[in-house]
Amino acid sequence: MRNAVSSIRPIARLSSPAARRAFATSRPHLAAAAATATAPSHAQSNSPGETAPLNPRWLSELQTRIKRCASLGLQGTQKAELEAVQKAVDGRWLELLAGREGFLTGPGWRGLDRHTVTWGDQVRHVNNVVYNKYAESARFNWLSNFATTIDPEHADEWNAFMTPKDVGLIMRSIKTDYKFPMAYPDNVTVLHKLTSKPDHGSDYILLEALLISHRFRRPAARCFEDIVVYDYKTAKRTALKPYMVDKLRETYDAQDRCRAETEERVRELVGVVDRLERTA
Repeated sequence: MRNAVSSIRPIARLSSPAARRAFATSRPHLAAAAATATAPSHAQSNSPGETAPLNPRWLSELQTRIKRCASLGLQGTQKAELEAVQKAVDGRWLELLAGREGFLTGPGWRGLDRHTVTWGDQVRHVNNVVYNKYAESARFNWLSNFATTIDPEHADEWNAFMTPKDVGLIMRSIKTDYKFPMAYPDNVTVLHKLTSKPDHGSDYILLEALLISHRFRRPAARCFEDIVVYDYKTAKRTALKPYMVDKLRETYDAQDRCRAETEERVRELVGVVDRLERTA
């Protein structure tokens, strides 16, 4: 039977070791709890073959439930299981939170990683314009990852892609949904994902950015970016280059695998807590 708290496995099968590491969601967990009970958990619906959606605040809710279980005086195997769940959540909360939505969080994919929110970013709270600046910096770093790790064979072309010299990118629109006001002191991690799968005729890229507060362990904002591929020499839109399409499509597929695998991990964690609450 599967361990209740298993490691988050690599989600891509690429040719080079560096690329495989880049598509991994995270390092393995250090501990695993005992196997889950066979009885259905509260996270599942009563209808066969159907699974109830988790509460959007599932992470904060799960953390509260873990603390409640810790106060029940669990012993032996149950105590070890709860400790393993708590270690998994505390150590990998960002990977679980973002990976469940298909955001890749492994090496190179964090456009901003624990970036310090400074006093100058705010007037009582972080200025709304600063959120877009965070997303812009993170997007540049996200694209740079293709040059440095994912497709180093075309590193020069990927780097030029972010300049107005040849074929590059122009922001057509950006929409920002503010979730709550971040304020100093805090750290923010910004992740990007493709929201549509490019093809060999695509002359645009659609991205979503997730800005996560480390202080509150929740999204502070989301940015939706519509970016046009532009040929600066001919002064008109143009299609993505074939090798770019191939790597972006691989990334999109990796996002889907990440989403499915992380959803499974999250439900395993929730299932352990469900069972401990019932049997304590």
